[in-house]
Amino acid sequence: MAEPAPTTADTPAEPAAAPEAPHLNVPQDVIDHFAKLGVDPATFSGGDLGRRMGIRVLEASPERVVGTMPVEGNQQPYGLLHGGASAALAETLGSVGAMLHAGPGRYAVGVDLNATHHRSATSGIVTGVATAVYRGRTAATYEIAVTDDQGRRITSCRLTCMLRDT
Repeated sequence: MAEPAPTTADTPAEPAAAPEAPHLNVPQDVIDHFAKLGVDPATFSGGDLGRRMGIRVLEASPERVVGTMPVEGNQQPYGLLHGGASAALAETLGSVGAMLHAGPGRYAVGVDLNATHHRSATSGIVTGVATAVYRGRTAATYEIAVTDDQGRRITSCRLTCMLRDT
């Protein structure tokens, strides 16, 4: 008679993987400026809201910003990912790109956000990819695609930020 397969309780737990370090194509003076403000590059520009929502920036440059957010904890009462959570993820990622485009001594302020929700997500992680559409002297616009674990588009967003001097 064969021995039963080990159960989860019998199998030693594997160590948890360390969070993925963000690949930030950011000038050191920008990182230093935000570090003085106590901003963690992993939640870059998401601030307290981004931290509470679990937003993680994985890659950032003026051209493209990638980040993730868990569905759990960001759901509306029916158990679906809240549309406002998708919008917050999109605005965070687009704002990071606009801030990096603006450069030192300038900042980005979101002035227009449009979100179209295509399907729901009930679990897992969603990923947002912000791609620059327009990068000018006083404004920057990003398209943000939010997808689920299977790569299906959940939400399409467009964000325009005004670029200001500090």
